[in-house]
Amino acid sequence: LVIRNKKPYVFEAVGPVKYTPLKQWIAHGEKGKYVVRRVEGGLSVEQQQKLAQTAKRYLGKPYDFSFSWSDDRQYCSEVVWKVYQNALGMRVGEQQKLKEFDLSNPLVQAKLKERYGKNIPLEETVVSPQAVFDAPQLTTVAKEWPLFSW
Repeated sequence: LVIRNKKPYVFEAVGPVKYTPLKQWIAHGEKGKYVVRRVEGGLSVEQQQKLAQTAKRYLGKPYDFSFSWSDDRQYCSEVVWKVYQNALGMRVGEQQKLKEFDLSNPLVQAKLKERYGKNIPLEETVVSPQAVFDAPQLTTVAKEWPLFSW
């Protein structure tokens, strides 16, 4: 969540990476529910500026439907993780290999086959939205949703 021209925006990768007005972002969600988390203790003006400068490098990048760990395309949690890492050296969420997730659900299997065929990149580095949400250095500052882990 950032303030631009005195209005709140969400920096997100939805294809392309862009700033979405907060009200519009909430409207795309489920029943107006959301949670806002920030770095505990806040960030200095210098750190905020570094984040903004780093985020500019990702603006306009297409969505990464294959979840590859490259800078050509970005998925939601990847772009957040990379902006914090590249700007501040801060890892918001633990990286994992694709093979570490439970991929046994038939719907997941079908999506993997659709995207990768027989060559599922099980060794691909990924960061999940849940991993970013659960990052220990983040604290909840606003919510319109009961906190739980999903």
